[in-house]
Amino acid sequence: MEQLVTSEFKLGIIAGGQLGKLLALAASNWDVKTYILDNDEHCPASTVCTKFVKGNPTDFNSVYQFGKMVDMLTFEMENINIDALLKLKEEGKIINPDPDILKIVQDKGLQKELYKNNNIPTSPYNIFESKDEILKKIESGSLKIPFVQKLRKGGYDGRGVAVIRNSEDIQKLLDGPSVVENYVDVQKEISVIVARNKNGEVKSFPVVEMEFNKDKHLVEELICPASIEENIAERATEIACNLISDFKLCGLLAVEMFIDNENNLLVNEIAPRPHNSGHHTIESIITSQYEQMLRAIFNFPLGDTHIKKPSVMLNLLGEPGFEGKVKYEGLTECMKIDGVKIHLYGKKFTKPYRKMGHITILASSIDEAKLKAEIVKQNIKVKSW
Repeated sequence: MEQLVTSEFKLGIIAGGQLGKLLALAASNWDVKTYILDNDEHCPASTVCTKFVKGNPTDFNSVYQFGKMVDMLTFEMENINIDALLKLKEEGKIINPDPDILKIVQDKGLQKELYKNNNIPTSPYNIFESKDEILKKIESGSLKIPFVQKLRKGGYDGRGVAVIRNSEDIQKLLDGPSVVENYVDVQKEISVIVARNKNGEVKSFPVVEMEFNKDKHLVEELICPASIEENIAERATEIACNLISDFKLCGLLAVEMFIDNENNLLVNEIAPRPHNSGHHTIESIITSQYEQMLRAIFNFPLGDTHIKKPSVMLNLLGEPGFEGKVKYEGLTECMKIDGVKIHLYGKKFTKPYRKMGHITILASSIDEAKLKAEIVKQNIKVKSW
């Protein structure tokens, strides 16, 4: 589909966060014009796109009119007005990934049913309509603590999740239609990002290992390649490749999984877009997830996903207790370290645990990368003036 990539081709990206920014930067290498739709005119992607359009991604008219302006639509988050996308698709607009897939992914209940119906391993679950319904099940003894509650729609970056470990945690319950999953004793959390183009070619990135902030459920550190047994890595890759093929999805699919204490693999969640667990690919993999996304949606041959160097990726999060105009500390010290690559997203204001950037640390071994990462963590801080 070479005719798509010309200086006149307009790619519309719904939402302009850091993922939209990094995708727009990759598209600029091919002289693709990028249009960004976002409610915040100072969003990270606003400074690197061809045209910024102010509008709410959850508003029908904003999404529909934006779609009319471009040759192809894609997105960098799930919380989008699906009715507008479906109408645009019906009218012939090219949208990758397909909005019918996004409709399933937007709803964690539908995700779980998809796994169950297709024999994809996942943790046991129940679906509830309200907080009161969950409380009644706890009182009757039919719902046992511990468990994890996830709102069916709207959650991201740890929001919309409540981990109920004991009776005192019941106060953390969220109100709204929810999926309640059995609590899993997790040995490791891993992610596999796979890509597929319209021709059906599928390629997987190496499996990565994720370490989370236990309070905010945010990824704090990512390790590539994951330190897991080869047969588990092969099985995880197979599950992710089967998922994207079953969906017939054109684009990227990030598949987050648990490895439990008996080495069972359980699919946690999926995301049909570039993903936080793929930031390191910009430097550590021959083809970044952002270039691979473009290759997939334009139906080009997919790029090589071999590792150039082992890496550790750190999310650069706002420090607790600081909110306001952002100030970065320790950049000079960190840049003295060989293999440290710093990405600042351009967000003007910080608040506790807000994602403000990421840092990829490259080394000849994972152990060396981890040592460098510890030095980086001790030095770099995101604070406010």
